[in-house]
Amino acid sequence: MKKYQLGEFEEIVILTIGVLYKEAYGVAIKKEIETRIRRQVSMGAMHSALVRLEDKGYINANAGEGTDERMGRPRRYYEITALGRKAIQYSRDTRNELYDAIPKAVLVRKITG
Repeated sequence: MKKYQLGEFEEIVILTIGVLYKEAYGVAIKKEIETRIRRQVSMGAMHSALVRLEDKGYINANAGEGTDERMGRPRRYYEITALGRKAIQYSRDTRNELYDAIPKAVLVRKITG
């Protein structure tokens, strides 16, 4: 069993929450991902990832102030928990270990075809 389970899109979402820090709410997260990695994100996929991350204990959601533009409904702001910080560090360490284990010849090898 994996120590921390973090899928690729979940990792992108949680890292983006970190980037946005106190401004991490659904639409802002979606826009930041689309801008940074040039990948279209549906609100459904975004919502599912946020729910999964919350269920795993990697993020918390807090209600902000209601706004007129949202007809009085508050935004849900997300923050990374201590467990979430451990999960992204574990993911980073694992990727770095794998990358570092690749022989240099593989990385500089010319592709012919």
